Amino acid sequence: MDGAGSSAVSGCSARGLTSSSFFKRCQPFLVGGSSGCIAIACVQPVDMIKVRLQLSVEGTKAGNRHTAFSIAREIVSNGRFFDLYNGLSAGLLRQVVYGTSRLGLFFTFEDLLKVRATEKGDSYGFFQRTLASLAAGGIGAMIGNPVEVALVRMQSDGLKPAAEQARYRSVFDALTRIVRTEGVPTLWSGAAPTMVRALATNFGQLTFFSESKARIQKHTKLPEKAQSVIASSIGGFFAAFFSLPFDFVKTRLQRQSKDTIYGKAEHYKGVIDCFVKVLNQEGPLRFYRGFWAYFLRIAPFTYVNFSTSLETQAGLVSKQF
Repeated sequence: MDGAGSSAVSGCSARGLTSSSFFKRCQPFLVGGSSGCIAIACVQPVDMIKVRLQLSVEGTKAGNRHTAFSIAREIVSNGRFFDLYNGLSAGLLRQVVYGTSRLGLFFTFEDLLKVRATEKGDSYGFFQRTLASLAAGGIGAMIGNPVEVALVRMQSDGLKPAAEQARYRSVFDALTRIVRTEGVPTLWSGAAPTMVRALATNFGQLTFFSESKARIQKHTKLPEKAQSVIASSIGGFFAAFFSLPFDFVKTRLQRQSKDTIYGKAEHYKGVIDCFVKVLNQEGPLRFYRGFWAYFLRIAPFTYVNFSTSLETQAGLVSKQF
């Protein structure tokens, strides 16, 4: 082969290598976002019910009349089955933004931990997984907070009197109208509890799922799917336990708009004010209202999310991009 031909082949090879290397770096993020969208489509009705539970008895200690089943029954019996999917467009966009960054960063950090452990002839464990999950969750939450606000507004809109309902057509309509009427900073309302919730959720979900799965693989001969179901349940429980109080405060803060909440501009002035008012007016157990609905949202989400992402990653690797 002459010099020109050899140079052309070298150039093609270099471009192919660069393309393959770029795709490999992007792969965890693509997998994280797509698997998150599939998972949220499966659990969106449970998330909708959880939000309605958290807002149904706001401001009183009494009134614990609503349950997850009664809220679902009320929505369906009124012929509004698809109201269970209110906010789905926001949920999907949230996964595109938050899910992509969260799982993408977590998988990337975990791969780096594996490489470092292999180079040192060592292993990595619970502490390293914890750091990876916290970093991934915090970064993802800050990026995705505007979509969180839109999601809560869309899901809680049906609780307002008919004359006050915004009736958002989509997540983009919600974001546009919120910015136009309340300003850009509103998109980061509840950012502090959102980030803390993300840290707590990721600590419970990612760390405990990953650690449980590793221990189950090491000490049992259970099938892969059984391992994932058990690990997802463990991760889901701890994620719900650690993060629900912050999720509760986040929902309360992001629900309030600057027009008609209790006849005032704002009911809660911030995170601390919300914690104190709920504690004094509704009691400490109110922070865990809807725990099992929250768990039933997180555990299946964890299973579908991780199962889909791991299978997708395996499929992409087998095609040898």
